[in-house]
Amino acid sequence: MQPGEKIMSIVQLIYGSRPFGFGEAEIGGILGSARKNNERDGITGALVCREDLYLQMLEGPRELVLAAYERILRDDRHTDVVHLWTGAVQARMFPQWAMRHDPAQSCMWTRQQVADGYLKKVSIDELHGLFGRVAQQPPAQA
Repeated sequence: MQPGEKIMSIVQLIYGSRPFGFGEAEIGGILGSARKNNERDGITGALVCREDLYLQMLEGPRELVLAAYERILRDDRHTDVVHLWTGAVQARMFPQWAMRHDPAQSCMWTRQQVADGYLKKVSIDELHGLFGRVAQQPPAQA
């Protein structure tokens, strides 16, 4: 929890998208801008990424999280953005991370499942379980 933050005053937002271009430079650029903006706005979260999928959780004050999501919607490094969940939470999952990077160590879905639209069917419990595993793992180098 950030200083001065009230319980239940934060939300989590989870979305998925397809990368437009994928490589060290693209991931580094996304992480760099996300960390800079998120530190400024009091947002924390994690980005799970692989060649066919970005899955991201943002957490923080509702207005600032929604503003960050609006920036993502306009970002041409993401295509086919799918909003998966937004809801109030009692505690952050990634309180020490302006943007945690997980190079798909935790992602259990096959490329075919993603291509077939699995993100539109995934449950919030499955998503929270996936991000919970990311939060428990030692961080990847990024």
